[in-house]
Amino acid sequence: MRKIIHLDMDAFFASVEQRDHPDYRGKPVIVGGSPSSRGVVSTCSYEARKFGVHSAMPLCEAGWRCPQGIFLPVRLKRYQEISGEIMAILREYTPLVEPFSIDEAFLDVTGSELLFGSAEMIARKVVERIDEELNLPASVGVAPNKFLAKIGSDLKKPRGFVVIKTEDVIPLLAPLSVSKLWGVGPKNQEQLRKLGIKRIKDIQDLPVKILRDQLGEFGEHLHRLAFGLDDRPVLPRQEIKSIGHETTFQKDTDDREFLEEVLLGLCTRVARRLRKSDLVGQVIMIKLRDTDFKTITRQTTLYYPTAFEEVIFKYARRLAEENEWGLKPLRLIGVSISGLQKNSAVQLPLFSEVRQEDLHRLHQTVDRIKDRFGEDAITRGSLLPKECEKKKI
Repeated sequence: MRKIIHLDMDAFFASVEQRDHPDYRGKPVIVGGSPSSRGVVSTCSYEARKFGVHSAMPLCEAGWRCPQGIFLPVRLKRYQEISGEIMAILREYTPLVEPFSIDEAFLDVTGSELLFGSAEMIARKVVERIDEELNLPASVGVAPNKFLAKIGSDLKKPRGFVVIKTEDVIPLLAPLSVSKLWGVGPKNQEQLRKLGIKRIKDIQDLPVKILRDQLGEFGEHLHRLAFGLDDRPVLPRQEIKSIGHETTFQKDTDDREFLEEVLLGLCTRVARRLRKSDLVGQVIMIKLRDTDFKTITRQTTLYYPTAFEEVIFKYARRLAEENEWGLKPLRLIGVSISGLQKNSAVQLPLFSEVRQEDLHRLHQTVDRIKDRFGEDAITRGSLLPKECEKKKI
């Protein structure tokens, strides 16, 4: 039986700001930018959450809900630096560390118990060291697999410590919302609600055949998770094979202008990640899912690799147009790029150097601004969110 720990830092960006600025402790800290800017909340402290502020909320709305909040820009380099220190502590207890994001990770400590004690003891040591050495709060879940460990770390935030034993799995999961199951988003949740399924217990009480008949393979997947079954191993970070982003709309839409803005935003995020990793990519792929849940993927190979959103967007939009996007309302769009290689290994053709060099200088400047002041410090006018204008906040 595996012994898995899931470590999740509590309100990470805001906690770092409170640590670096003692005057902010105990106060509502909102990271993302000024409430007068057109960005969104990246993270907020638990003090700010009492006012209804949450991640991804427009900053202008957060300012309306919490006018006494301390609004701060994103300091991504600082958070990455501290994330590296956290991961270094984790790797002292096992080489099997799988970073899940900048502020959370899975650890497989099955083979570490002879050296450091039980999985529970290791988890306590990790949390104590992060608190003592880095002065930051964290929550952990200890369980036989990744799914259960992730459930555990989320149950009693902040500073939660949950150990899930095999015999406790079914009663612990039963009262939880189906939204806690991996893969269940708002649309899936609505689909399950129509079947009378709201809690995990509802899935536990159904024969797997019924779920399979209604939902196909996804139904079998949910049935396994409802009983706490998950056999995925913890995998240390591997070589990146592709970089992509996708978004699911709250309401299906065929508004082409809006879809193009979203696609450009996704291409911008992909390109930014490419440049931060000093990578370029050559194969562009789009993903479109319509209101009937029909999903298509299309790809094209560039003559020369790129890390510029202008190029990625040009070909992604062409692929979308060739597949007549917008004829039916879409519920999801995505873009990714593969065929990755180091930027330094690419030799550009003579006649494209001027254009490439212009783009390189432009993005070098933009990237420096974002690195210093946060992702929302500078953006394209067409990508500015309109939520605040609509609400007149």
